[in-house]
Amino acid sequence: MKRLTAGILAHVDSGKTTLSEALLFRSGALRRLGRVDHRDAFLDTDALERERGITIFSKQAILPLPNTELTLLDTPGHVDFSAETERALQALDYAVLVISGTDGVQSHTETLWRLLERYGVPAFIFVNKTDLAGFDREGIMSALRSRLGEGCVDMLAPDSAEELALCSEELLDAVTEGEVPSDALLARAVRNRKLFPCYFGSALRLEGVDELLGALDRLTLPLPERPGFGARVFKLSRDEAGTRLAWLKITGGELRVKAELASREDARAEWRAKADSLRLYSGTKYKLINSAPAGTVCAVTGLDGAYPGEGLGFEPDAAVPVLAPVLRYRVLLGEGADAHTVLTRFRELEQEEPTLRVVWDERLGEVQLQLMGEIQLEVLKSLMLRRFGLEVEFDEGGILYKETVSARVEGVGHYEPLRHYAEVHLLIEPAKRGSGVILSADCPTDELALNWQRLILTHLAEKTHLGVLTGSPLTDVKLTLVSGRAHPKHTEGGDFRQATYRALRQGLRTAEGLGECVLLEPVYDFRLRLPLTALGRALADMPRMSAVFSPPETLGEEAVITGRAPVSEMRGYASELAAYTKGRGSLTCLPGGYEPCHNAAAVIEALGYDAGADTANSADSVFCSHGAGVLVPWDEVPEHMHLPSALEREARLAAAARERAESFRANAGAYRASLAADKELMAIFERTYGPVKRDITQAMRSVKRPAAPQDNPRRAAPSKPKPGPEYLLIDGYNVIFAWDELREIAEDNLDAARHRLMDVLCNYAGYTQCVPILVFDAWKVKGGEREVEKYHNLYVVYTKEAETADTYIEKATHEIAKRHNTRVVTSDAAEQLIILGAGALRISSRAFREEVAAVEEEIRRLLAERG
Repeated sequence: MKRLTAGILAHVDSGKTTLSEALLFRSGALRRLGRVDHRDAFLDTDALERERGITIFSKQAILPLPNTELTLLDTPGHVDFSAETERALQALDYAVLVISGTDGVQSHTETLWRLLERYGVPAFIFVNKTDLAGFDREGIMSALRSRLGEGCVDMLAPDSAEELALCSEELLDAVTEGEVPSDALLARAVRNRKLFPCYFGSALRLEGVDELLGALDRLTLPLPERPGFGARVFKLSRDEAGTRLAWLKITGGELRVKAELASREDARAEWRAKADSLRLYSGTKYKLINSAPAGTVCAVTGLDGAYPGEGLGFEPDAAVPVLAPVLRYRVLLGEGADAHTVLTRFRELEQEEPTLRVVWDERLGEVQLQLMGEIQLEVLKSLMLRRFGLEVEFDEGGILYKETVSARVEGVGHYEPLRHYAEVHLLIEPAKRGSGVILSADCPTDELALNWQRLILTHLAEKTHLGVLTGSPLTDVKLTLVSGRAHPKHTEGGDFRQATYRALRQGLRTAEGLGECVLLEPVYDFRLRLPLTALGRALADMPRMSAVFSPPETLGEEAVITGRAPVSEMRGYASELAAYTKGRGSLTCLPGGYEPCHNAAAVIEALGYDAGADTANSADSVFCSHGAGVLVPWDEVPEHMHLPSALEREARLAAAARERAESFRANAGAYRASLAADKELMAIFERTYGPVKRDITQAMRSVKRPAAPQDNPRRAAPSKPKPGPEYLLIDGYNVIFAWDELREIAEDNLDAARHRLMDVLCNYAGYTQCVPILVFDAWKVKGGEREVEKYHNLYVVYTKEAETADTYIEKATHEIAKRHNTRVVTSDAAEQLIILGAGALRISSRAFREEVAAVEEEIRRLLAERG
């Protein structure tokens, strides 16, 4: 028997919970049919849910079918709790999207559809309330196909075969051959999200429910068998006794009671615990089970370290949720209430509520909450009173602004009181909107050990960093560790925390000084439906709310306006709408992400944040002077840093590259002459030592000098091969401007050309087992110092001021060739005699390209054989 999990998703008031009741009743799981309006629905178990008539928490029930044991998850439909719905998607194998037959596809419906697409969940569609006036079957199907996709097919329509043929090649073959598509073909199309079967009915009247049940049984496939154990924690909750429950979807293997579970190596926090008990819930009731096979959704006690979205076994952690809070509220404490006690209780709720963010403001000594909407406030007040006996109130609330940057800046931080030392250089860059904070490292390990680099990235990830305009959370930035330094004796872990925080803050202050800090505000995607008589008033309100909207659509005697507007301007508009339409208008608002604030200057002035006065987030650095720590202001810190600026180094290299490119173009004739000299040199070599057989792949594996002919005893015997790997020195810019593909890249982005060459050489060296040394010169760059970096298996040398790549290669060849077989890649004809005189071999840049191409072809051949 198949074990599957299906979720019921819908826009609020579409009849989702009513459909859940009908499915449970018709399958035999319920003996009596409950109703939401009678406050006795089986899955609306919370008192607040029954009072308001909406689903707030996702719940499960076991639904028995002839060939399937289906776990049904009823999810919230209200926008304020849509993150709870997104969290439940992590546990779903299939979904049923419920659409009101009278309202059709709404904005929230499209949001749910995008979430299903993001998580790859196959979906069935049930159009509910078909018994009400205003239902148009053809109009609904047209809207489904245009707004959700062409795979939406009315399975009971007479022409359904023609629609099915357009969903997949298998179905097309079956239909064109005159066959009725089998359940197996349909199930595969559903599982691959090619087909979205649509059914119509009235859940309240039990119409169309049996057809949907049959489809869930026949048109679904069992979970694929996967070796080993895997599970996903998709939510946390507490039972009436206060026991912490971790809700798991078992995706592979079997979980037995008392089994020991542990976090993955890449988890946010390390933990190890035993599964004390396994509970199989149906509504409010549960039964204890000894084991949970793949496909089971169960609540596990004892896993105190687990967190929502965590993967166990072979399952990775879930993706970061798309939906995020947009409103901010301050908790108002009653007389005698302890702020830290209230903070601790809200922290417990934060683990269970995916859209709740709890922030402790140290400066003001207050608890702040970040939420999706105002209905959540009622839920939180109820939970705090019912569970902890605490009465709390909230202020009128405000907008949750965020900050980002619009240009690349470098942030530097130094922390060096007596017997402490740490220095950090960060590159701060703008990232894609909605990407959050992206962390990476591009720091040579010979400059800063890997353990210190990991610690710096940990410090960047361990807290929410604040911007400098309003003190709002930082987002949509990429933070790259580019340089750092530790002291062999005096550096401790906490030193890098201080240096890291100060470096990020100093970079943001620098961006602010350059005018590159950007204030972001949340926006709503709204859908406004109102009588035609009130359309003029609504259109007049749009500019006042800074809204961007589409031309109104006319639906009978009503009009619909869709668009985007700042959350700050849309707050309270639902009340205005009800007043001027006399309750006949409706407004649906969905989070639409963040955009640059439309009135940034006014907001910044109103909030009055002073970055310099925020001592908890200082941009200044601490240096050691005369045995004591000295605080250096943020704008003077770069002058005191012990390591050079990464951006200045990048600029020096770019200048050197431009100089090299100009020199190369100016000496193109000399370069062509060097190619001719290559041929002449090879001719002399062959006259002296005999013909050279050009076996490129052999040359790549080991460089062998041509043997002296045995019939000429006067010639000196060749030297014996030297021990160890071959060393390969490469004149970087010579190769870049000799290879056509690299030269084309360099014309647009020289740094990209350098990295492309570095990647090519890494692959080449990995195959040939040579030691590559890539040299870039900066001989005309003032203040440049020689730098050596390790890039995977490649050494990269940047020469110092007044030192060319040729000079460095000559010196290095003289030393290395004494002990190792050495080759030099350059097309500089003047280097030939020096290289040969040092006992090394020279290969032109063009000939080396042939070797690299042969290596790449050999690698592809080996991969093809293994594949």
